[in-house]
Amino acid sequence: MDEECCEVVVTAPDPEWLAGLTRDLVEQRVAACGHLLPAVRSIYRWDGEVHDEPEARVGLHTRRALVPAIVEHVTAVHPYDVPCVIALPLRGGHPGYLAWIRYETEATPPGGTG
Repeated sequence: MDEECCEVVVTAPDPEWLAGLTRDLVEQRVAACGHLLPAVRSIYRWDGEVHDEPEARVGLHTRRALVPAIVEHVTAVHPYDVPCVIALPLRGGHPGYLAWIRYETEATPPGGTG
C-alpha cells in the first residue's frame, strides 16, 4: 500500500508564493500536506549559463494517481517556464501516516464532508 504514496517536490523563487500553492493543493485534496523549506540554494544551468539562486522547496505528500493533477496545476500558475515538479516514490513508512495520506487525498473521506 505504501507504493501508492509519493512525495512531489516543487521549487519556486518565493517561499510565501510556495506556501500559498501548498495551501491550495491541500484544500483541493490533491496533497495531504506539504513540508516547506523556505531557503534552499539552487545551482543550475539555464539558457547556456550557470545560475546560483535562492529558492524555496516543498515536499508534498500525496498519492501517485494525483501527480498529473499537481503537475497541471503547478504548470498553470508557476512563475517559471519550466518549474521543478518531480515525484519520488515512498518505500515504506509509518503505516498510520501512509493511511492518513490516502485518507486526506480522497475526494470525500469516508464519514467526512470533504
